[in-house]
Amino acid sequence: MECLFIGWRGRGTAWLSRREGHTGGHLCCCQGSGIDGQGHKEMLGADENIVVFLKILLWIPLPKKFFFLKIMPVQKQTRAGQRTRFKAFVAIGDYNGHVGLGVKCSKEVATAIHGAIILAKLSIVRVQRGYWGNKIGKPHTVPCKVTGRCGSVLVRLIPAPRGTGIVSAPVPKKLLMMAGIDCYTSARGCTATLGNFAKATFDAISKTYSYLTPDLWKETVFTKSPYQEFTDHLVKTHTRVSLQRTQAPAVATT
Repeated sequence: MECLFIGWRGRGTAWLSRREGHTGGHLCCCQGSGIDGQGHKEMLGADENIVVFLKILLWIPLPKKFFFLKIMPVQKQTRAGQRTRFKAFVAIGDYNGHVGLGVKCSKEVATAIHGAIILAKLSIVRVQRGYWGNKIGKPHTVPCKVTGRCGSVLVRLIPAPRGTGIVSAPVPKKLLMMAGIDCYTSARGCTATLGNFAKATFDAISKTYSYLTPDLWKETVFTKSPYQEFTDHLVKTHTRVSLQRTQAPAVATT
């Protein structure tokens, strides 16, 4: 059973479960006890907003391949001493045009990883793929040059010929592999900071759909003006009237 946990602070919690193999997308809301559906069940059909939101969650293809980029401890100085927490960076993708990045900080490692996975699923974006030269075969690289930035790190993705692979550092290479594209990369700034490096790469990937390339232009339909469209009818029904100018009589002056 695939389960999704949704909760609001101060409003209780709810488990949303979907049985595998159910083609109708039937959901039930179980409040109180556990994942197995024991307890009070309530059909989610009363609130239209919730129904629409759940349909969106159901029909989004969620990739199931994760990669933990880094798990690092972070500290905060307080009056009682240093407070240590753990920060997790998780990348998710299907290697076929969908990728997401999640970052979560928590007191426990397991909680940080679980939260980062949820945020990565919620931040999934589609990657627009294109060609480097002739449009032969399937799209394999980014359609144009795109740039992403986070902090001082600036990452630029450049289209590459088919078969080039991914020419980049190890951190953006994982994200680009999960996105299913091969390209050149150019990075500047403090790339030693893994968080900013990964966020800048994800920002560049998400910008592939921000450019309206010519292949996405709508076909322009030109319409004729009424005078052009009904020219024949106007010629038959209307006659040209010639106006003769009348000269004003000259005024005699003495």
